Amino acid sequence: MKWGPGKLLFIHIASSASEKMQELSVAELVKDKGIKGDRYYKGTGKYSHIPDVRDVTLIEKEVLDALEQNQPPLQENSIILKPNEHRRNLTTVGVPLNYLVGKKFKVGEVILEGGRLNFPCKYLANLLKKPLLLPLYNRSGLNCKVVKGGKIRINDIIKEF
Repeated sequence: MKWGPGKLLFIHIASSASEKMQELSVAELVKDKGIKGDRYYKGTGKYSHIPDVRDVTLIEKEVLDALEQNQPPLQENSIILKPNEHRRNLTTVGVPLNYLVGKKFKVGEVILEGGRLNFPCKYLANLLKKPLLLPLYNRSGLNCKVVKGGKIRINDIIKEF
């Protein structure tokens, strides 16, 4: 499947589990570690104790738009899920994240590898007090490994590697 290029719209980190997400314009990613300053980089994330690929997490803006438009209609009303609320590090547009499991791709000067699809969880639904489990099923984002570190910036191009 050919795609892209896509674009990086937002970068967010939180210093520890449940902390409010901070928006960054530039971030430093470290190989096999994640985004400097983020809870998973520091080992203070909600799921840090569970071995898994989660150096960096991504979600598609298209998913946020679909929730807002109640597409598909899985709940009574639309859900507004802002980029600083979804708890993923990177918000993308034009990138088919579900397709990228096991594939390498480039964000700015960084190379990521899709590890596994992210699952919607009760933790996020409870934290935000929003019915997110079913609406985010199969479109909750992608957990990635940092293969080559470096800097990423808002509006960086995302493309196949």
